[in-house]
This record gives sequence, C-alpha cells and structure tokens, in this order.
Amino acid sequence: MLRILAASLITLAAATTARAFPIEGSEGNTLEAETIAIFERPWAMSFLPNGSMLVTQKGGQLVHVTADGTKTEVGNMFGVEVGGQGGLGDVVADPGFAANSLIWMSYVESLDNGATRGATVVSAVLDMRDGKPALTDITKIWTQEPHLPGKGHFSHRIAFGPKSGPHEGKIFITSGDRQKQTPAQDMEVNLGKVIRLNLDGSIPADNPFAGQGGVKEQFWTTGHRNPLGIDFDSDGQVWAHEMGPRHGDELNLLVKGDNYGWPIVSNGNNYSGVPIPNHDTMPEFNPPEAFWVPAISPAGFVIYDGDAFADWKGDGFIGGLSSRALIRVDMTSDSAEEAERYSWDTRVREVEQGSGGALYVLEDGEDGRLLRLTPGG
Repeated sequence: MLRILAASLITLAAATTARAFPIEGSEGNTLEAETIAIFERPWAMSFLPNGSMLVTQKGGQLVHVTADGTKTEVGNMFGVEVGGQGGLGDVVADPGFAANSLIWMSYVESLDNGATRGATVVSAVLDMRDGKPALTDITKIWTQEPHLPGKGHFSHRIAFGPKSGPHEGKIFITSGDRQKQTPAQDMEVNLGKVIRLNLDGSIPADNPFAGQGGVKEQFWTTGHRNPLGIDFDSDGQVWAHEMGPRHGDELNLLVKGDNYGWPIVSNGNNYSGVPIPNHDTMPEFNPPEAFWVPAISPAGFVIYDGDAFADWKGDGFIGGLSSRALIRVDMTSDSAEEAERYSWDTRVREVEQGSGGALYVLEDGEDGRLLRLTPGG
C-alpha cells in the first residue's frame, strides 16, 4: 500500500512540475504541449461541465482529474475483463449531465471466466459528494452478441447525437469484428457494425432495419473492421474511422443503412499477404472519404469546433498509434484529406476538445501523459 501511494505522489509531482514543450507540425504549424497528469495505460477521456474530466485506464480504473491535474480514483467500479485489446474502454458524459450526473462507459466482460468475451456499454450516476467520486445506479444498456474467444477488435467507442437534429436522444456505439472478419457482413450478429439506440437501449423507429427483427434492428451501418473513433460534424453528420488490416485505415462518413465492405473490400491487404479487392472494384460498398497507406493506426477522434484554433474549425483530429502522431484532417461535408501531422515520437491513444478550445491528448502506454495542446508561438 505504501509503495502504491508513493508511486501516486511521484506521478502527481511529475505532472505538476513538467514544463511545456513545442510540437512541430509537418506543414510548419506549432503546438505548445503542457503535461497535466500521467496515467497507467489510459484509453479515453471525457470533459465534465465544470472543466474537470474523467479518464479511463485499461486495467479497470476510472479517474477524476481536475483542471490542474489532481487525480482521484472513482469508487464503486464494476469488474472488467482485461487482456489483449480488452479492458475498460470509453467514457462519455451524458448530454444532460448537469441535471442527471449520468456518465456512459464501455468495457469488456466475460461471463465464462475468460473463455469468451464481449464489449458492454453501461450508464451510471457519478456521485461527487464530499469530493469522493463514486458510481451508483449502474445500468447495462448494450452488449456485443455473441461473446467470442479472443482479445481483439472490441472497438466500443461511444458518441451522442447532437441536439436539435435527427440523432438527438440517440447513442452511437462502434462494434468491432472481434478479429473474425465474417461477422461484419452477418446480419444476425452485432459485430462489425455501428449501433444506434435510444438512451434506454430500445430501438429507434427510424433505424434502417427497424421492424425486421433480431439484432439487425440496432444497426446504423455494417461492414466495419475495428472502428476506434466516432464524432459528429457541424451539420449533424456522423463520421468514424477504423483500422484497416495491413494498411488501408479508413475515415468514413456514415450513411444510414450503408455497407462499408469489410472484409470483402479494403484498401489494405490481409496480414498473410493475401490481397483484398479495393473499394473501387465494388461500387455497391460505400468507400472511405480518406484512407491511409501506409497505416496510421487511428485511435481517438474529434471534429474541432472551438476558438483556440479558429482556422481549424471543422477539421478532424485523429490519434495515431503506429504513426506516433496527432493527425489533422481537412474535412468538408462529404470529403476528407490529411492536412498535417504533429509527432513527438509517442503513440497517441485519444484526443478530445476541452474548455477554451484547447486540444487534449492521451499518450498510450504504462506512463501515458495527458497533454493540453494550445497554439504555439
């Protein structure tokens, strides 16, 4: 216990004494990076209305973080199945958090001692009384069906539809193919899909396959591999990126009911070297608005709408794992193209927009830093 406490104090001290450093972009722009806190295998973050944030650690810990980097582990956490790509995943504050204190999280569960696994989404009340955050009223909303052997491609990113539009009061969940490929085209399982639900887990009447029975009623789009980022643009359109196989990572504009082709088409090839037909050979599948060869290994995604980087409103920011970079994407209503990379030779797991329009990123790994990025000199 004393060893753990000492380590925590060292981590906090390192976070509060670290100096800012510049990050040079490939097109000559500069970001100023400031370390806010350090985490063990961080995966996702979400801002609360008061400017503090929640950060998930893959090992199963949810951490509350103040603007100055003070960390408090949230109590009454549920159990998480950890291994491979699995563990505690996304966290997103409910659109009505100021009134209901709800947060939403994804994680990997096993119901048979690890033989099979699946991603799950829950809602919970974040009780902040007495400065000791804890969860109450934990409610399971959705789970991958079926649970399968293996420890990869859970995806389980969460996004809420914007207000005053067709997606208001809806939750979107990315569901990976679990490294099995064929489920992405199987309409009887909810793997390899993007899911759209009402906030109580029921099926929206305007879903593309509503009324047809089975899990297909949950689907918004099909034919996905491992989507690890999802967000809405200023027009209320939903975008998601996903990891390709051996190269061919994608950024897609998600159109109601469309099929995005995996594993039948891809701009990458199988890891075995066996080629996969490109999207342009089969026009029945919706092609990506942008793709990357070589791969960037995308993780985390936000479409920027703040004022700190006024010239970048509407641009997308993607964390890069193998590319070890933050990638800025120039986006329009129906197209996308990489504009610039910012690299400090670290795997980037997550990116979000914070108060005042600053960008925040989480580095991947055992000592992943939370960095606040502002315009450089």
